[in-house]
Amino acid sequence: MCGIFAYLNYNVSRERRYILEVLFNGLRRLEYRGYDSSGIALDADLTSCCSSAAAPAYAGAPPLVFRQEGKIESLVRSVYSEVDEKDVNLDTAFNVHAAIAHTRWATHGVPAPRNSHPQSSGAGDEFLVVHNGIITNYEVLKETLIRHGFTFESDTDTEVIPKLAKFVFDKAHDEEGDVTFSQVVIEVMRQLEGAYALIFKSPHYPNELIACKRGSTLILGVNELSGQNSGKPFHDVKALTTNGKPKELFFSSDLCAIVEHTKNYLAIEDNEIVHIKDGSVSVLKFDHDKEKPASVQRALSVLEMEVEQIKKGSYDHFMQKEIHEQPHSLTTTMRGRLKDSGVLLGGLKEHLKTIRRSRRVVFIGCGTSYNAALAARPFVEELTGIPVTMEVASDLLDRQGPIYREDTAVFVSQSGETADTLLALDYALENGALCVGITNTVGSTLSRRTHCGVHINAGCEIGVASTKAYTSQIVVMAMLALAIGSDQISTQARRGAIISGLSSLPKGALKVKEVALMHSEGMLAGEMKHGPLALVDENLPIIVIATRDECFSCSHTISQFFEDLMLINQGIWQRA
Repeated sequence: MCGIFAYLNYNVSRERRYILEVLFNGLRRLEYRGYDSSGIALDADLTSCCSSAAAPAYAGAPPLVFRQEGKIESLVRSVYSEVDEKDVNLDTAFNVHAAIAHTRWATHGVPAPRNSHPQSSGAGDEFLVVHNGIITNYEVLKETLIRHGFTFESDTDTEVIPKLAKFVFDKAHDEEGDVTFSQVVIEVMRQLEGAYALIFKSPHYPNELIACKRGSTLILGVNELSGQNSGKPFHDVKALTTNGKPKELFFSSDLCAIVEHTKNYLAIEDNEIVHIKDGSVSVLKFDHDKEKPASVQRALSVLEMEVEQIKKGSYDHFMQKEIHEQPHSLTTTMRGRLKDSGVLLGGLKEHLKTIRRSRRVVFIGCGTSYNAALAARPFVEELTGIPVTMEVASDLLDRQGPIYREDTAVFVSQSGETADTLLALDYALENGALCVGITNTVGSTLSRRTHCGVHINAGCEIGVASTKAYTSQIVVMAMLALAIGSDQISTQARRGAIISGLSSLPKGALKVKEVALMHSEGMLAGEMKHGPLALVDENLPIIVIATRDECFSCSHTISQFFEDLMLINQGIWQRA
């Protein structure tokens, strides 16, 4: 998991110093998504590049690219140090400017500047990319690009993307002449396999940004500086942004990085390409089977979050803050839903009869969300009388486990954007199951794609280890069990006792759960990326078992994953 961020100001003057601080603050909000290295890219002065003896192959200003190992503050110090050394003028103002940023959790390659993002197409930085996700076919693409004369400097899967963009750009220029930025990105997407959110920047297309996604979260934020439309919903993002008025536009992996700038946002859908040019936002829908993408209209939503929610206040760190917020988050989770004699869940009201007729309830999740469902399973079975089974999302997909039309599949995800959970949701929908979502994020992909669901209303959670979202998830699943079993007379007394207990829960003693590092644990390979990777160091022996069955094709990716971990930790590992 990584964090990507971008900032574009249009028709409003912003000094380079201001742009740097916007990028740094954006990365600070996203540091929970990655904290071993980071980087940014913004524009140099056009006059300085034109006076250079080696003229660049483009008309725009060359990028200034900074990468650094360590936490965000290490990047901040190194950037200001390099700025002084290179005599970069921080007071230079730009009426239009596009900049990108990234914070990384290393999976492919050790934490180091060469493996940090933005990744480059090569000399001149003709194409720069920040990436969240994994490109599963990067080795094949890398071999192809090497045969065409490209050299690689990093160990990342990401580096193939900007180099592929340059390959597409050069080939189009040789054959057809001009090619648009969106045409380049479309051809790159056509070659990529895996899950990703990408932001492209190129001096060939000055003051433009392009973002696209497949399986990873990506948000567009729009700040109209005229203030006329603040806080109001919009019918079409393109109609709003073509007015030529001063504005700021943002891309981010998480809403928490844009809330201090704007509350107007768009959750980008899978296979959508968002192109910012001349202050206007165009949204295209990529279809692998079609040569040209279709233009689509998308409406902006209004974010229901306050800046105070993303600040630590008097606490030392966010996890401490969120532990102490649990009494309030639990109260918010249950507000308006617990009644004297029952539970009211408006999002499930129209589907309760169908759920009660289910042959079974299947809980599906990853990491903490899976464990919350595991904790809730006993009282769901007790109160509903319906058999409950558990599925880790990645394992369900690998073995293509049975999901039936008579099943109710309950998907649990704090963000509502967990890639494996969303892929499992697609699988369940294809098999005809009733799909219920439990998430903390209004407007998330999970809440939009499921038939019905419940928002846990725990508030923004920034700490890496989940606390208040975990407890709110369990409470919501308890209320789900109460709602489903409300027609059973035999459990009436038990339901009353549970409702009474839930009502008093926020007033009781707060249990602080410590984060324990276990020396030995068995797990499915697909779960490594949902938390256990944090336990890996040079002293931890790991045994990988890949059986020759239907899942063996997945083991090559896992094998490569562990080979990269060996480099990261520089340990001596033994395969069994």
